[in-house]
Amino acid sequence: MFRAVARIMRTPDLRRKIGFTLGIIALFRLGSFIPSPFVDYQNVQLCLAGNQGTSGLYELVNLFSGGALLQLSVFALGIMPYITSSIIVQLLRVVIPHFDTLYKEGQSGQAKLTQYTRYLTIALGILQSTTLITVARSGALFAGSGAAECQQLITNDAWYAVMLMVITMTAGTGLIMWMGELITERGIGNGMSLLIFTSIAARFPTALWSIAQARSFEIFLMVIAVGLVIMAAVVFVEQSQRRIPVQYAKRMVGRRTYGGNNTYIPIKVNMAGVVPVIFASSLLYLPALVAQFNQPSDGTAPPAWVAWVQANLTSGDNPLYMALYFALIVGFTYFYVAITFNPEEVADNMKKYGGFIPGIRAGRPTAEYLDYVLTRVTLPGSLYLGIIALIPLIALATVGANQNFPFGGASILIIVGVGLETVKQIDSQLQQRHYEGLLK
Repeated sequence: MFRAVARIMRTPDLRRKIGFTLGIIALFRLGSFIPSPFVDYQNVQLCLAGNQGTSGLYELVNLFSGGALLQLSVFALGIMPYITSSIIVQLLRVVIPHFDTLYKEGQSGQAKLTQYTRYLTIALGILQSTTLITVARSGALFAGSGAAECQQLITNDAWYAVMLMVITMTAGTGLIMWMGELITERGIGNGMSLLIFTSIAARFPTALWSIAQARSFEIFLMVIAVGLVIMAAVVFVEQSQRRIPVQYAKRMVGRRTYGGNNTYIPIKVNMAGVVPVIFASSLLYLPALVAQFNQPSDGTAPPAWVAWVQANLTSGDNPLYMALYFALIVGFTYFYVAITFNPEEVADNMKKYGGFIPGIRAGRPTAEYLDYVLTRVTLPGSLYLGIIALIPLIALATVGANQNFPFGGASILIIVGVGLETVKQIDSQLQQRHYEGLLK
């Protein structure tokens, strides 16, 4: 391992790429601590130090921003607007034929879809920054706090001050998007994924130390041990795949013979990645968000439906919340896999190039067989996602950890997935130069 790291340092091109990536990551983390204009930094830090936190309503965005959301920094929105816009553009392929046509055009079509994603990211940045500032001005950002400081986070309520804050946060989102693309072009790994990885990893020490302070050092060590087991299980499942063998018939073109080789179609157990967890979390936040804005400001009792939502859909240790969360993840996994993997398209491409699955006729029978396999492989994948996503909620109910428990949910899936892909890229570049990679 140490020899592999030494080879990386001795390779000028790879060393330069890793250094550039680390420099961009350092700038990204620095921007997470620079407050936006007209934000009372001291009051924000007092609310955070008092563990007032969120009620789970802004947990996902705060996780992906590395804690910058609650600090109302220039990078408060983090990479979340880009993630949302990417998912929306991907889903619109099913609804808008033009998007699907662009996707099939190759590099030129992908460039246009990327441009649409950028425009949508800026639009979502304006919308989300406006919402965040409105919530902060109303004193609902730290809803569980009764401290006066948490009701006075914004020092200037004038329209020009609000506009400047919206512009600053939206520009921060655009800058993050640009830095992610710079990493992809000049650094190592996927830029956007690495920025998300950095945001989540930056919260690991704080989350683990809060468990040690709230419980005991023995519980802290037990959590570390359980976390290592969970991480090993996630690595195992993320690398698992069902390989469907494919053979290509030999064909003569002039005097040359083409085809005749054997390959396979890899169908991963978890084809949906972390997207179903994001979908389910966002959908469960909507009732709580609507209920929060319908909370009476005069101190009177809230309506019955608002009280029910606050009692059942805002607390992660509620059994009904857990059951709905699990069911939504399983449903969204099947939905997302169905729109991203088209068995008919794969079968048509195989038929076009003379490929076939042994024992299965080409064309429609191949598509039906692929759909059969995909449906059954997705079942354990969806159950796995649901169980991993419930780990922070179970930790909240048993160990007393907060909902940002690091070894579970979207955090562990992203950490492991991005880590594996980045290590594979470094390994492939080492093999190109030294004929010996980072992995054995």
